[in-house]
Amino acid sequence: MLNLPNKLSILRILLIPVFVATIMYYSPEKDFLRLLAIGIFLLAILTDALDGYIARITGQRTKLGTILDPLADKLLLITVFICLSMVNTWPAEFKLAPGIVIIVISRDVIIVLGSAVLHMINGKLQITPTILGKITTTLQMATILTLLLQLRIFSIVMYAMILFTVVSGLDYIRIGSRLFNEGS
Repeated sequence: MLNLPNKLSILRILLIPVFVATIMYYSPEKDFLRLLAIGIFLLAILTDALDGYIARITGQRTKLGTILDPLADKLLLITVFICLSMVNTWPAEFKLAPGIVIIVISRDVIIVLGSAVLHMINGKLQITPTILGKITTTLQMATILTLLLQLRIFSIVMYAMILFTVVSGLDYIRIGSRLFNEGS
């Protein structure tokens, strides 16, 4: 059933190509596109906060939602990181090195593949984000926002995000290993 939380997750997915277009056509002469990208990304963050909140308070949690919400998050963040790393028109102090994008993508690929393997072995999958995972997602969003807003704290936020991305990735591997050993 497509309830409101699921529709908000779908909206987040539909915002991705719009964001990509604003960034790919950005140039310093077209700074309004950067501002538009900020608005689109803020709307995506809002839909992420709202879909979970609405699902919890109204009891509208669904199987589709447990897959759609994290999928929308991962698609949004991975696409935005890739897109922002490809833009050549940003000031040098607000560039994302390819290694950072590789770290973000690698963590998510490990989580998704590990989840798929656990589902195949155990026949079920309980997706429960950890506090480290939630902090990582928040820092990834903050990194993107500080980059788009061209704030001086960008590099501090980015390094914190890298640290938490690695640590939470290792934590998910630890959790997945434990679940694998329990299920096999």
